[in-house]
Amino acid sequence: MRKLSGIFLFLLVVSGRAFCQDAPGLYDAGTKPQLIAKQFSFTEGPAVDKHGNVFFTDQPNNKIWKYDTDGKLSVFLDSAGRSNGMYFDKKGNLVTCADAKNELWSISPQGKVTVLLKDYEGHLFNGPNDVWIRPDGGIYITDPYYQRDYWTRKKTEMDGQKLYYLQKGKHQAVVVDDKFVRPNGIVGTPDGKTLYVADIGDNKIYKYDIQKDGSLTNRVLFAPQGSDGMTIDNLGNVYLSGKGITIYNPKGEKIDHIDIDEPWSANICFGGKNRDILFITASKAIYTMKMKVKGVD
Repeated sequence: MRKLSGIFLFLLVVSGRAFCQDAPGLYDAGTKPQLIAKQFSFTEGPAVDKHGNVFFTDQPNNKIWKYDTDGKLSVFLDSAGRSNGMYFDKKGNLVTCADAKNELWSISPQGKVTVLLKDYEGHLFNGPNDVWIRPDGGIYITDPYYQRDYWTRKKTEMDGQKLYYLQKGKHQAVVVDDKFVRPNGIVGTPDGKTLYVADIGDNKIYKYDIQKDGSLTNRVLFAPQGSDGMTIDNLGNVYLSGKGITIYNPKGEKIDHIDIDEPWSANICFGGKNRDILFITASKAIYTMKMKVKGVD
């Protein structure tokens, strides 16, 4: 019995080591999120430019802020269309879900606004919420319905809450998936082949194969958890936001959770000169966390 017990303990230790190797060290032991500022009403939509500067929104106050690589905060744009989710295109324009009028905007580095989408087949969007741009410039947009107190309308004009795709150079989006309760966070892989979309209304993350024309195939359940915003690291791990930050490996296995001392963590991205700073918008605050992995935005 003692010999068998010894063998059992040995196998337990070996299996434990193997398990640890399957969950790589994403950050140094003892590293925790650091509060940067807590002067906002509700922060959202972080996006990183080519230099590593992070832009984010204070949606109730209708501003887009910049957090540069030296740690300096400044206002990038007032009257920002109540921007929510954002993402930079390859030309340095900031594409934003501007739900004051349920539009999709492109904002130049100088702050000039161009409206990319204002409706779908003559009907107002529910309220574009989050956006991801694939390498060739095609844009995916989630369109859930959240009634805003600054809207005059009290109900949707759409027949559902859907995922849209805007091909580069086009002026009309197309529906690429309509099977959601309430779609929200979205992120894709840097090779443009895989897309992850959160159905926060059904507490699920779905994974798709992206086709050349922007259509999506092979929809599969990736994780049994919803998410507000999402990002991805250079190992292919997917980061979900909500009650803190939850991390899944590419197989859809939960490998970590980062507690954030705020009521809600709305969105995340990687920033900094080396893209190794996890930037978190959390209720009235913003946080950063030094990582051992890097973002791929």
